[in-house]
Formats: sequence, structure tokens, C-alpha cells
Amino acid sequence: MLKLENLTWSAPGGGQVLRGINLTVPDGKLTVITGPNGGGKTTIAKLVAGLESPSTGRILLDGEDITSLDVSSRAKKGISYAFQQPVRFKGLTIQDLLELAGGGSLPEDQLCSILSRVGLCAREYIHREVDATLSGGEIKRIEIATVLARHSRLSIFDEPEAGIDLWSFQNLIQVFQELRQGLEGAVVVISHQERILSIADELVIVANGQVQEQGPGEKLLPKLLEGEGSGGCPACPREGDL
Repeated sequence: MLKLENLTWSAPGGGQVLRGINLTVPDGKLTVITGPNGGGKTTIAKLVAGLESPSTGRILLDGEDITSLDVSSRAKKGISYAFQQPVRFKGLTIQDLLELAGGGSLPEDQLCSILSRVGLCAREYIHREVDATLSGGEIKRIEIATVLARHSRLSIFDEPEAGIDLWSFQNLIQVFQELRQGLEGAVVVISHQERILSIADELVIVANGQVQEQGPGEKLLPKLLEGEGSGGCPACPREGDL
């Protein structure tokens, strides 16, 4: 279980982005974090992965305080992060990348299975270099494949739908539905997509640097969609609440 306690974070030379984040991510569930742009969703993911350090507060994984651990140490504890804008590695093949993620040599049938889950044919991609010849959608799917290869304790996907086509998006939904079944750890997805929100076990609404609401997806999603349909944001106070 992941637990965030009173996390705050301020941008270098800028204002405060997170204002006391308290959040519990349960094991065995797919948790989707959503909310308006600039609300602090990606910052939360980066703090959990160790890409940024909180100004104050604690990050606990299975009761252990990992706040001071760096990215590598957190990765060894099973935290994986799929970037919103994945990096490219000249000279490194897709097979190399997946085997690095998996911690050793992977049989061809396993490589094929991982790549097919993100909509890529192993025969066409396994020996290709991770370079500028790959489209944004292809590199995004490869990034997701590396997370699948790790069998992580906690997997974080930051807007995985960005830059992929409709067919790949349908495949992506299936990947997350499969991940939900038999989960031992936790999966966190940051997304605005209604289809992804609709398969969430837990929904977390983040706005203005704070968790505005958290609860079962089946209960929060109708409320969220109702707020959008009325032209308002459910994370923002209404006139009668002020």
C-alpha cells in the first residue's frame, strides 16, 4: 500500500504546486488520478517515483518511509513510472530495453506477449532501435511495455493515452483491465479519458494542489461527469458552498 502524508511541493523559483496531499493507494486496485490541468497530478507521480523531492511530508510504501530514497532505490523496491513523454535511446533495441526492464534475458515468446499487449508486432519491432524513426505513439507503447516487463510492486502511468491512435487506445484499455485481475501490488493511472476513468476501482480528484475527493470509481464517476456536463468542475466549490 502506498500512503502520502501531508505532501507539499513548490516549483524552483515559483509558487506552491502541492498543498498538503494526503492520499492512500490500496493494493489490488486500479487507482485513477484525475482533475484539471495544472492541479498537481503529474507532480504527485514524480514525487512517488523519486524524480522530485517533496518540500514537506512523507511517502510510505508498505509502511516503510521511502521519502529520502532516490529513483534507483525506489525502482529496486518495485516502483515503475511510465513517462508522459518517453525518452529515446540511440543504439538500444526494443529487445534490449525490455530485457533491461525485466532484469535479464527474456524468451522470444514472452517478448512477443508483452509487445502484443500494447499493440505491437514483435517480429517488426523487437530488433528496431529506440530512436527518432519511431513515432510518438510507438514510443509511448514501448514505454508502457517496459513497465509491463518489470512486474512492479507499484506501476504509475502518466496519461498513457497521449499520442496513441484509437485502435491502440482500445488495446490500452484492455491492458489495464487485465492488470486489475490478480493484482498483488497497485496500479496508478493519471488520465482525463472517460474510458479509463470508467474502469477505475478508485478515483482521486486533484485540483489546486490538493486531493478534493477520493472514493470508489462507480460512485465518483457519475458525479464527475455531471459536473462536466453542467459546465462546472466538481473539484471547485460552488456558490452555495462558499
